[in-house]
Amino acid sequence: MTLTTENSALVVRPARRGDLEGLFRLAQAAGSGMTNLQPDQVVLAERLIATEAALLSEDFRARGVPIFFVVERVGPDGAAAAEPIVGTACIFPRIGVEWPFYSYRLTRQAQTHKALRKTVAHDMLILANDFDGGAEVGGLFIDGAARGAAAGRLTARSRYLFLAEHRDWFGRQVISDLRGYQDETGGSPVWEALGREFYNMDFDEADRMNAVLGNQFIADLAPKHPIYASLLPNAAREALGRPHNDGRRAMALLLEEGFRYEGYVDIFDGGPTLFANIDDLKAVKDSRRVQVTAIGPEVESADRLVSTGSAAGFRAARGRLAVGVDNGAELDSGLATALGVKVGDWVRHVGF
Repeated sequence: MTLTTENSALVVRPARRGDLEGLFRLAQAAGSGMTNLQPDQVVLAERLIATEAALLSEDFRARGVPIFFVVERVGPDGAAAAEPIVGTACIFPRIGVEWPFYSYRLTRQAQTHKALRKTVAHDMLILANDFDGGAEVGGLFIDGAARGAAAGRLTARSRYLFLAEHRDWFGRQVISDLRGYQDETGGSPVWEALGREFYNMDFDEADRMNAVLGNQFIADLAPKHPIYASLLPNAAREALGRPHNDGRRAMALLLEEGFRYEGYVDIFDGGPTLFANIDDLKAVKDSRRVQVTAIGPEVESADRLVSTGSAAGFRAARGRLAVGVDNGAELDSGLATALGVKVGDWVRHVGF
């Protein structure tokens, strides 16, 4: 059985130009703070064109052009269902290329007065470019109707199979910059206490400028000296490193995959920035390539995450795959149809 919603299989694949309307609907539902998923059809159309170029050109990938993915519902015949796009995510092959990639690093500094026998410690926010040159996974958003089908896990881990299948496209490290906490009014405590003071604009405006025009304005307007976090309001301090409520599950999945959080936070909303060595990610180090030797309706195995193809032809889905003593693989017929796989093709698989 493949992972389904409304009796349709869910397949992750690179986005293409015909996905514009579906992506736009997702962007409208996502709300503020999703830098890589702006509800602007012109911006999204440009991203889809850029994705096609990045899949074909090493030069585009070296420039950090993002590769967008969609989660598509397909019917029993493998064809797209009505309103098929139910999720999205992306990979930036390189960050910090055109502009430095900025984070705050949250660190602790202690000062001691010996005569008073008193030590005072303060949390400090220091502007950093420690992740320049690495890859980034982000922009993960799943429509509410598909969340009960573990579509978030499917989408997130499919990106890591893409990294494994195209290992020479990427460097050593990968990060994920999660959307930060927002209060019950939709406001960002970190932005209101810190960002607004330096950028003199609303959060949504700054987020859009970052997505559309790049972050050079950050370099020009950001504070050049460390900031004492203890001087921020309580709400802002408590929000540092805290994900958006909708992103808590995403953070748990990242940690489970092998990412770690070491005090780096987003400069806009204070969301956590997690990082890992690509080769240490579970889906990368544990995945294996096998050749399909049989396809049938009664494959006995636990569900696996399975991908096939490369570049624009990459597809991934969840289903049953059994590896035989000859190291060949038998695929569930529904999974084979969803992936467009036939006997003799090669697939990559890992536990779901």
